[in-house]
Amino acid sequence: MTEQHRQTAEIRLVAVTEANRKLVTSLQLAYEQLDFVANNADSLDEAALDADARPRAILAEDRVVGFLMYEAPIDDDEALIYRFMIDRAFQGRGYGRAALRELLEEIRRLGHVRHVSICYEPENKGARHLYRTAGFLEEGLDEDGEMIANLDLPI
Repeated sequence: MTEQHRQTAEIRLVAVTEANRKLVTSLQLAYEQLDFVANNADSLDEAALDADARPRAILAEDRVVGFLMYEAPIDDDEALIYRFMIDRAFQGRGYGRAALRELLEEIRRLGHVRHVSICYEPENKGARHLYRTAGFLEEGLDEDGEMIANLDLPI
């Protein structure tokens, strides 16, 4: 087993709880990425007010290495990923790709979602590459200037 495969095979997504909240809020982006993703503390405050929000800590073994948040309302066949970040100390290890794979599997298991959307800053080349390699297709910019990319899940 390669080192890359060993690391990414151990990625898990877990709900953000009071027990791991401080670890999630202490995650940091690289300086040049600060304008790409909202602050994790602000995202968790937002999630507390949104019944559809599903915040997840990204774990490699038992270490929190990232954070994501999505929503998948039961009365809709679409999920929206609107936060996704890997801490700067853990970038470049395949954790983002593995976490996205785990997230898409979690969404598939919900059973009612057939379409996944994500928005990101167009100049975020890392995000663009990650989502393209996962099969997302760019649809264009939204009213805030963010790129919208979509993925149809197999039925």
